[in-house]
Amino acid sequence: MFTLVYLDTSPPESLKSQVLQMVVDYFSDISPVSLTPSNPLYQLYQYVIGYEVHLYLQAMNSSLDSTARLILALDDEDPSQVLGFALYLPSQDDAEACTLAYMAVKASHRRRGIARALLQQMVKRRPHAELACVASKVPTFESMGFQVLAAQGPHVLLNTRDHRSDGMVAVQDLAPIYQSKEVQQIHAYLVQQHGKKAMSEAENKRDRLLDQMAHQAQVLVKERFPTIH
Repeated sequence: MFTLVYLDTSPPESLKSQVLQMVVDYFSDISPVSLTPSNPLYQLYQYVIGYEVHLYLQAMNSSLDSTARLILALDDEDPSQVLGFALYLPSQDDAEACTLAYMAVKASHRRRGIARALLQQMVKRRPHAELACVASKVPTFESMGFQVLAAQGPHVLLNTRDHRSDGMVAVQDLAPIYQSKEVQQIHAYLVQQHGKKAMSEAENKRDRLLDQMAHQAQVLVKERFPTIH
């Protein structure tokens, strides 16, 4: 069994490191760009998403109401162990609204209701909740009370209501991360390791994947709303 813990400040380092490890381990599941380890760009995007979540957790120590909130599922038998987490962004100007940023559950503890419990806790606090996911995961979130609103690039946008909130959320700016010295070094290392041609093909493969995901999202939305063109 598990216990849910709500945090509006950054978690202790031992818990934070487990959350960040899950982000890295389940990168393909939770990343907006669902690359597989076979793509040479995998390590680069893995670093970026890990650093992004690190910044969200770090910002939780500020006094801003708009910073991220974290819900952890801890092991009942060993509360020092994180079994799952949901990181969400509260709306700045709509007290009921939020956007799910990332959620993951340990592979060894899936299908035990942890993801559902994490989302229910989030919705309990912010009932007008929104998330975006790949088309294949839509039925899972629909079973948890979310409904399809629209296709949004490579993802499907879902909400607990039949419309989006007008409120704003403070999303992490990824540009400085991509422009950082660390990312440049990782990219240079990957080019050295795989060669320019392989890296160029990896980028093309990524772009084809995103196009395929966008097509799947549009097809699913048309299935849900056949009368809307």
